[in-house]
Order: sequence, then C-alpha cells, then structure tokens
Amino acid sequence: MKYFWKSVKRFVREADMFLFSVCFASSIFGLLLIISATMSYSNTSRFIIVQSIGILLGILLFVIFSLIDIYDLSEYWKWILAFNVLFISSTLVFGVEVGGNRSWLEIPFIKMRVQPAEVVKITFILLMAKQMYSAREHLSSIKSVFFLACHLLLTVALIWVSSGDMGMSAVYVFIFICMAFAAGLRFWWFLIAGAATAAAAPFLWKSLGTYQQMRVLVVIDDTLDPLGYGYQASRSKMAIGSGKLTGQGLFSGRQTQTGSLPAKHTDLIFSVAGEELGMIGSIFILLLLCVIIFRCLYIATKARNGMGALVCVGVAAMLIFQVFENIGMCVGLTPIIGITLPFFSYGGSSVMTMFAAMGLVSGVKMRPMPGWLKSSSQ
Repeated sequence: MKYFWKSVKRFVREADMFLFSVCFASSIFGLLLIISATMSYSNTSRFIIVQSIGILLGILLFVIFSLIDIYDLSEYWKWILAFNVLFISSTLVFGVEVGGNRSWLEIPFIKMRVQPAEVVKITFILLMAKQMYSAREHLSSIKSVFFLACHLLLTVALIWVSSGDMGMSAVYVFIFICMAFAAGLRFWWFLIAGAATAAAAPFLWKSLGTYQQMRVLVVIDDTLDPLGYGYQASRSKMAIGSGKLTGQGLFSGRQTQTGSLPAKHTDLIFSVAGEELGMIGSIFILLLLCVIIFRCLYIATKARNGMGALVCVGVAAMLIFQVFENIGMCVGLTPIIGITLPFFSYGGSSVMTMFAAMGLVSGVKMRPMPGWLKSSSQ
C-alpha cells in the first residue's frame, strides 16, 4: 500500500495535472450543459449516466496513456495500422446510421455507441508522428511524401467508403497538414497539394450527396432552405442571439427547454451555452478550450525530441479543427457536418478519446529522453 501511494504521488508530480484539471473542469461544465439540453427528453438519466461513465473512463485513459511510452508503443506500428484499418472498416458490416452517416458501432446490452473514426484519431496521430520522425532526414523527398500521402489517403478513403463521414475525414486531413508543417515538410509540397485539390474540386463536389452539398450551400445563402437543410443553423443562431450578454439562465433557455433546438446535446451544445449562459458563458468555454490547445503546443516546445513534439501538435490540431468547425457551424460560418465540441458535446467515445489524447500529451511531458537519443546527442 505504501508503494502504491508513493506511485500515485509520483504520477501527480510528473504528469501534466494542470492540463488534466482544465480538461476535467471542461467535461464537468459540459455535463451540466448536457443535463440542461436533455431535460426535455423522456430519458434524461440515460444521457447523464453515459456521459458520466465516459468521463470516468476518460480519466482512466488519461492515466494509462500518460504512463505508456509512445516511443516503445510506436514500434508496434504494423499492428496499430492493422487495428486502424479493421476498426474503421467494421462500420461497413456492423455500422449503425446516425445523422446520415453510417459511422457508429452499437455495443449490445448496454445500448452504447462507439465511433471508430473518433477513436482511431489517437492511433493515427501516433503513427503519423512515428512516420514523419523516422523520415526526418529526407522528409521532403518524393518517396517519403508518397508514403505519407498514401497513409492519409488510405485512412480518409476508408472513412469515406465505410461511413461517408465528410466531417471526420476533414479532421484527419487537417491533423496531417499541421503535423507535416511542424515536421518541416517543404512549403512547395503544400502548394502542389493545394493545386491538385483545386483541380479535383469539381469532381469532389459531384461525389458529395445532395444533403452534403446543401449543407455547404446554406452556409453561403442562409435563406436557401431555412426550414429544411438550413433549419439547424437558423435555430442555432437564433438561440445564441437570444442569450445576449448573460443568457436566459441555466436550465431556462426557451429553445433548449422546449425542444425546438435540434441536436442540442451533441452538435449544437455551444448554442445551448449561448442561449442559457450568454456571451459571458460562451467566452468562458472558448477560454477553457484555448488553454487546453495552448498547453498542448507549449508541451510540444518542451518535448525531448521531435516525435513527442509531433504528437502534441497532432492533438492540438485535432482540437483546433473541432473547436473552429463546431462553433463555426453553430454561428452559421461553416457547414454542419457532425463535429463535436471537445469535452462539452455528448458522446462517450468523444470524451474518452479527448482524455486519451490529453494523456498522450501528458506522457510526452513525463517521459525522459530515450537512452539511444541521449547517447547520440553526447
């Protein structure tokens, strides 16, 4: 028992408890918003229980991933890659459709859902960091760029084919871009990729379903279909605007409590905050999320080597994209593509993934410089 408490004290001393505290505070804040958002539902307790379990398991994952040596774990990259491919592909056979995307697996008996592409973001970041760091001496060579691009395209293609989840595919692309930039990939490769994307844009647009195209078009013209494809965005903006400076009060939002705000506990949780807590509450949420992002980037600057730094950058990129996209779609600036607000939106797999990602960052802070790197630097 004495050894156990000594280990606990050591973990608290060496892990990033500041990062953990901000993440935990955000998840509890999010739980309060979820309680408010689901009060008009008949099974409110189910949402509370699932989210609470997700937070508790997330804390456990934070501890586990803090203790895992990512340098040792990355040596099993072939097995991790196989896991990524099989787990994402499983939605082809066992997937459950939610919100137009067949991207969920339902766990029998307990009626919980897991989104494989949400979970795989963690292992994707780890594999990309491993691949980019291993190729650091010749990262901008055609061979290295080819294999990096193949890895990204394989993952995005699997997500697209198995579930048609445009939003999740975009998250992976943004993570890749930020990590590649941080790794030192030459700028002209980004220009080539941008030109290729622009050339392929008409074909990509035609490959989208009608509902996906309409979600983009209603952002450009919010009068296009206000009672159909633009309904969520129009209701969301109305809820945020009605909150004004201080909001209508927690558990007292008119649209939130009457049920006229769609997807209010998931995609539009920020709209609930805007309506009930006003601009002050919304800014506080932004501050919490910005602190988490900047902490990840700060740990990246203090990492003992490039691989740990790349992991932190990948996690920060994931947060940046999701925060920008989620809040953007709540205020009508970006298409509604089913991206959750980290630590705040309802979703067991989402909150667990976020805590696991923070565990990776905490592990980078804890981990001493590997022995081979020490000897090579002397």
